[in-house]
Formats: sequence, C-alpha cells, structure tokens
Amino acid sequence: MKRQLFIYGSGRHTVSFIKYIATCTGKLAPNICFIPTASGDDPAYIQRFYDVCRDLPVIPHVLPVWINSYDQKKTFEEVISSMDAIVVGGGNTLNMLAIWKAQGIDVALKNAYMNGVVMGGGSAGSLCWFNGGTTDARPVALSIVKGLSIINKSHCPHYNSEKFRRPLYHNTILKGKLTDGYACDDGAAIHFIDEEVAKAVSLRDGEHAYYVSIIDDNISEKIISSTIL
Repeated sequence: MKRQLFIYGSGRHTVSFIKYIATCTGKLAPNICFIPTASGDDPAYIQRFYDVCRDLPVIPHVLPVWINSYDQKKTFEEVISSMDAIVVGGGNTLNMLAIWKAQGIDVALKNAYMNGVVMGGGSAGSLCWFNGGTTDARPVALSIVKGLSIINKSHCPHYNSEKFRRPLYHNTILKGKLTDGYACDDGAAIHFIDEEVAKAVSLRDGEHAYYVSIIDDNISEKIISSTIL
C-alpha cells in the first residue's frame, strides 16, 4: 500500500491542489477531510474549503477540535481513519501540534498515513509532517519547531513570500539546528510516495520547490523540476 504525502507552501485552499490530492486517492468521489486546528477552527477558513470543493468530485468533511463529548459521537481516530485524504490547514504550527498530541490526533494521523490515507496541506499543514522547520508560532521572531517526522527531513513553507524565511532556513541548516530538507514557494508543491519525492507541481511559472542542503560548507539550493497544473 502506497504512503502518500502532498505538501505545498501556502495554507490557502486552491482548486488545483485539492483536485490533485483527490486524484492521489484513486477514488472517483473521495472523502477528503480538512483539519483547521492551526487556525483555531476558523469558520471563514472552513467555508473556503467547502467553496473550493463545491465543483470538485469529492465529499468534503471537517474535523474540528473545539468540540464537546455530547455532540461528537465518533473519536478523532475513527473520523481520520475513515477518510481517503486529509488536508491540514495553515496557522500556528506549535499550538496545532500541542493540541494534536493532547488529543491523540498525531498518532491517528500517523496510523492513517501508514494505512494508505493520503495526507496533505500547506504552511503549518506542510511543516507538521517533517522533522522540523521554521515557524512564526512564537512571539518576536521566527523560530524552530519539531514536527511529526513522517518525512525525516526539515521543511520551510512560504519560501518566496516571507522575506525572513529563506535566510533563517539557510542559517539553521548551516548551524546544524535543522537537517537538510525541502522548501516550497507559496504556489509550489511536492508529492511524496513512500517518503521519497515522486513529483513536484506548481500553480504558475516562477513558483518552485527546492531541496536545500550543505555542500562544501555552503548552502546548496536545488530546484526540483516541476509540472504546471
């Protein structure tokens, strides 16, 4: 059974990326669940997900975490494991991961991934799958956060849109605070199959995904060849 992950630089929902995730499932009308934990279950963000899915051959679901036991009749694990794909939204990565750990959602996601549920997302929703990366989840300055390590590399979203991201990512790799890893411009995405890069795609020319590492004590930034959706 293939293990699939599709990550992109921005947390904004786009028809092209949701459609791509749906295609990865191999289903005609897949159940796709949006997890908006990082945005505090923001209603506008949730509505945008439904709006994007309206004209796609998918069955949209949302997994909120601000719930109570009387209204929520299925466990988080039951909901997650019943889906064909999961899309994690952007927002505060640090808070999201803390909530997931407290609720057992992190374990449920890892189990579902191992059982073939396609995982995806952008911004916080891309960063969470890696061993670490840069985040704006703390006061004052961008910092480092540890992820779920499904992909044992580091990650940096918003590579072309937030001016402090790129230099901080380079510096933290050079200093050994982060491993080598992958970066995505806002309109670029990487499709991993069994934890290996299978394909890179983008929404438009000039948007790229990168492999960032150290060669001869200097940062090496290699553009991953991509297809325009």
